[in-house]
Amino acid sequence: MGLLFGCCLSASAQQGLTWDQVKAKFETGNPTLKADAANVDEMKANEVTAYLRPNPQFTLSTDGTQITPYHGVWQPLVGTQIQTAFSYLHERDHKRELRLKSAQQGTQIASSQHKDLERNLLFTLRAVFVQTLEAKSVVALSREELAYYDHIIKISQDRFQAGDLARIDLDRIELQRVQYESDLATAEVNLRTAKIQMLQLLNDKTPVDQFDVEGPFVFQDQLQPLGTFRQIALTNRPDLQAALEGLQQAQTNHKLAVANGSTDPTFSGWWTYNPSFNNPYAHETLGLSVSIPLRIFDRNQGEKLRTQIDIDRNQQLADASRAQLFSDVDSAYAQVSSNLTLLRPYKTQYLTQALYVRDTETYAWQHGGASLMDFLNAQSDYRNVQMAYLQLVGSYLTAAAQLNLSVAQEVIQ
Repeated sequence: MGLLFGCCLSASAQQGLTWDQVKAKFETGNPTLKADAANVDEMKANEVTAYLRPNPQFTLSTDGTQITPYHGVWQPLVGTQIQTAFSYLHERDHKRELRLKSAQQGTQIASSQHKDLERNLLFTLRAVFVQTLEAKSVVALSREELAYYDHIIKISQDRFQAGDLARIDLDRIELQRVQYESDLATAEVNLRTAKIQMLQLLNDKTPVDQFDVEGPFVFQDQLQPLGTFRQIALTNRPDLQAALEGLQQAQTNHKLAVANGSTDPTFSGWWTYNPSFNNPYAHETLGLSVSIPLRIFDRNQGEKLRTQIDIDRNQQLADASRAQLFSDVDSAYAQVSSNLTLLRPYKTQYLTQALYVRDTETYAWQHGGASLMDFLNAQSDYRNVQMAYLQLVGSYLTAAAQLNLSVAQEVIQ
């Protein structure tokens, strides 16, 4: 009897979630991802503030109001002077446009960082998904092995009743059952733990006994060249995009610092009503002025230098991100290749051989052609080979998820 590895069958009747369904629930329900998405919206709101014009200033003032009677007559409004003034700061050298551009680039950086967070969280989710599938496969294998061994025990008890088997040999066979029971109990705990972790990532309150996933637990024998994955990563990696966008923002901030070192004039105009003038035609007057700060000492030198240094710093960060990208892709690719090298002989040879040896030794032992030790060793070898294969498939799928993470795209399903 062999174990079907092509798919994982749920022990319960409920319909399990596929990977696409799990991913969709994660993208809509994970609180960490939703909180970070709100941060992107906050950065978007900063663009409105960055592009605001300076507020104009309006001033209303009065003077000359009498506080004592003049020749015995108190006429406080006769000599009151009224003045209204309006002023506006004019920003030169495209300061407002540069602030908006810097804020927009900040939003792009936040968006790329959000995608990078999603990329890493999806890898965590995918790893737990693979663990769940592996645990389900191990549970299925353990149940099959236990059922098969119970059949062997039943045959052994019949042989003992017929006087064809010693009591000590029957006891040794029955004692081996505890190993199969232990394997099944451990597999069920691992399956439950993996489901709990997935429910946490999904922010799902479904009882663990009512939650299940399904999907192929197999490996793909073909692997594209390393250069293909490197190119995909250069195009898709959001952390590299964020680093390059950080460099662009640093360049914009330096231009803004230079612009902020320029002089911004303030234009003012006013209207005055002064009834105390002897000239009847001078009661109402208009005036204009321009105020120009003399930037002799403060020309924003410090900020210009800081932003220039920040350009170099962001260039180094971009170079480091690119180097990290190649390291991630190469490491993940090597791990997938290594797992494929180990899995191929299992698929073409070891699984078939383990099954053949077990069935042959079982038949020989039942007919007195093999020793009890050979029979038990064959049972143990079969279980070890099957378990090793499942673990290798799980390692391959985890490594494939790591490769998907490194290129920021599901290149291996």
